[in-house]
Amino acid sequence: MTTRDNPLLNQSGIPAYDQITPAHVAPAVEQLSADFDALLAEAEKATDWDSLTKPLGKIDLLFEYGWSPIGHLLAVANSDELREAHEAVIPQVVQMSLKAGQSKPLYKAYCDLRDSDGFAQMSSGQQRIIQKAILGSEQSGISLEGDAQKRFNEIAERMSQLASDFSNHVLDATKAWHLDITDSADATGLPASFRRLAAAAWADDQEGDATGDSDNGPWRVKLDAPSFGPFMEHCQNRQLREQAYRAYVTRASEGELDNEPLIAEILKLRQEKSLLLGYPNYAAVSLANKMAKDTDEIQAMFDELLAASLESGKTELDDLTKYANEQGHEGPLAHWDVSFWAERLREAKYSFTDEELRPYFSLERVLEGMFDLCHRIFGITVTAADGKAPVWHKDVRFFEVADEAGKHIAAFYLDPYSRPENKRGGAWMADCIGRSVTADQHRMPIAHLVCNSTPPAGDTPSLMTFREVETLFHEFGHGLQHMMTTVDLRDVAGISGVEWDAVELPSQFMENWCYHRPTLLGMAIHHETGAVLPDELFEKICKARTYRAASQMLRQLLFGMTDVALHSSFDPNGDESAFDIYEALAAKTSPMPPFPGNKFLCAFSHIFAGGYAAGYYSYKWAEVLSADAFSAFEEAGLDNEAAVAETGRRFRDTVLAEGGSRHPMEIYEGFRGRKPTTDALLRHSGLKS
Repeated sequence: MTTRDNPLLNQSGIPAYDQITPAHVAPAVEQLSADFDALLAEAEKATDWDSLTKPLGKIDLLFEYGWSPIGHLLAVANSDELREAHEAVIPQVVQMSLKAGQSKPLYKAYCDLRDSDGFAQMSSGQQRIIQKAILGSEQSGISLEGDAQKRFNEIAERMSQLASDFSNHVLDATKAWHLDITDSADATGLPASFRRLAAAAWADDQEGDATGDSDNGPWRVKLDAPSFGPFMEHCQNRQLREQAYRAYVTRASEGELDNEPLIAEILKLRQEKSLLLGYPNYAAVSLANKMAKDTDEIQAMFDELLAASLESGKTELDDLTKYANEQGHEGPLAHWDVSFWAERLREAKYSFTDEELRPYFSLERVLEGMFDLCHRIFGITVTAADGKAPVWHKDVRFFEVADEAGKHIAAFYLDPYSRPENKRGGAWMADCIGRSVTADQHRMPIAHLVCNSTPPAGDTPSLMTFREVETLFHEFGHGLQHMMTTVDLRDVAGISGVEWDAVELPSQFMENWCYHRPTLLGMAIHHETGAVLPDELFEKICKARTYRAASQMLRQLLFGMTDVALHSSFDPNGDESAFDIYEALAAKTSPMPPFPGNKFLCAFSHIFAGGYAAGYYSYKWAEVLSADAFSAFEEAGLDNEAAVAETGRRFRDTVLAEGGSRHPMEIYEGFRGRKPTTDALLRHSGLKS
């Protein structure tokens, strides 16, 4: 197969997502491997910065076009054939990574640059690339010899396979389960938007030309967020809620899809890898390249936030139980009751429902409002460019971004809707093309923005929950840091080279604007009547922002504390299991006793199949940063457009522009003029006046 015949071997333009097939994978990786060896050999002869970075930059392009699109398609257009093709070449790809990481000539070249007289004259970006490359080699086993290095490489290959298997198991388990509602009495209370989605889901899974009936059913409940979440909030049949809840918290914990043995093996291998590298545990490996110095510093943040939220969380549960009992529920609440009664109490306290809000948040209007906000505060212009780039699904959109001078600087894909049959859950931003400026070429950044929002149903457009709106803003924040970078060095441009616990800063920062009156009312326009969201509803949304904030805080603390414990104090070869650790921490952080059958960890892809191992705390760490950053706009005056624009440009020119070229705390202080505090986060959460 020639380069012309294989889209994965093309290294210009945008990946040909509409042409890539599983058959392209093996020959592409074969060619990639040969080209990699030649370029690595060239880099190993380097004597200066240019002769080192030029061939390494070409290697980056090999992976950007020849490997990254495969991983992307696995996440958004999964198939058995693509999985098989991917799994067949994983060993080759891992071996290439290890070759680069364990190349002694490369390591020596970086060390020589670090120790040279010219190092002090290099830019901060160059210095960080060199320092991170040295650390990366050291963490890739560069100092290991003989059997130790052989074992290290075996671990790396096995861990890559386990991560892929874990993710696939979660996807398959989510896809495999469904609950069909055929009795209209059981559908009482389910919102019209859910009925449309559930009727369409039932029809889609039938053979032939079945059409869904949103009024009379059947309705199919699934475990992806747009289905499971509203069902748990609105289903009045408690037995059905229990059935769905048990299925959700036991995903990927049984039979061929059981992730429990994978979790045990992953944790053992991470610990073994850490000890081979000379670290006491995997958390120490992870934190060597993060803002947080050690687990004590992270625990100090956990302790502060736990102290501020635990008693309030207990009060929230008491209030919820009392309300449920007043409405006829008998006794304490079970886990499958909480979402249902929390939604009833929220409706009673604030007199609005998610369903009342949905008609005001059509995807098109939300996009317009978000783009307008970014124009006001960052000076950029976003324009639809559908048809200018190949797509992997008909619902995928493409957009272009221009700066204040009208210059085209970036672009992004948007894959907005849930597709549980072949798209993994959650929401994320990932690189498509990274920014790189050299004497030979200028490569413009392109991002993938992926959400799992409520899809259109029939003639009804995508009508979003308010949480889905926040999620879109969140992912676009990630995209902004990738797209608005002004750094020319690829390895520290955009999110590249940014410490993991700082990378959520722009995303969580953007969520704050969903509570900014001009921003929200500018996009909250009824899709049928054209009416703007009433002021009283906006005020209720703002008041509801802190509803059960302590409970949400405690939930995130549980996840973060479990992650840190599993990768620091936990002995994966001891008598305790990872689930014992989770249950113990749930008892410490949760007002409600832990559910004994909870197998949540079996679907905790962030830490077992993603990049958040010993790093899930980053969400709270960065939330402290993001709340403090937004408080700069509050201090400038949110009603003062000129001051907001000035502050926005400062945020743009520091946090968004500088990427990984400097330490994130230096960049943050450049924007804020000081270090962050937890005050704004606790205030925004209603946990501090």
